[in-house]
Amino acid sequence: MSNVDVEAVLSKLAAESKEKLDWRRSIVDLMKLLKLDSSFSARKELAKELGYSGDTNDSASMNIWLHKQVMVKLAANGGKVPADLQ
Repeated sequence: MSNVDVEAVLSKLAAESKEKLDWRRSIVDLMKLLKLDSSFSARKELAKELGYSGDTNDSASMNIWLHKQVMVKLAANGGKVPADLQ
């Protein structure tokens, strides 16, 4: 099985999107790009599922952690993710 080029797939989706989404830096934009619920409560739930131990009310810190964890999980599951996103 070959690795999926995550950057290429997400860049293609972003190019086709009507909205300008900064998926490389924003967990909200990444979730929107993937047509997932990006609400604060959905992100809190995702953080819980991924084992976030920080304050979920500190959305900036949680969002940064979430974005990194999603990229790490993609890489761990066979995705080819650029080093600067891991």
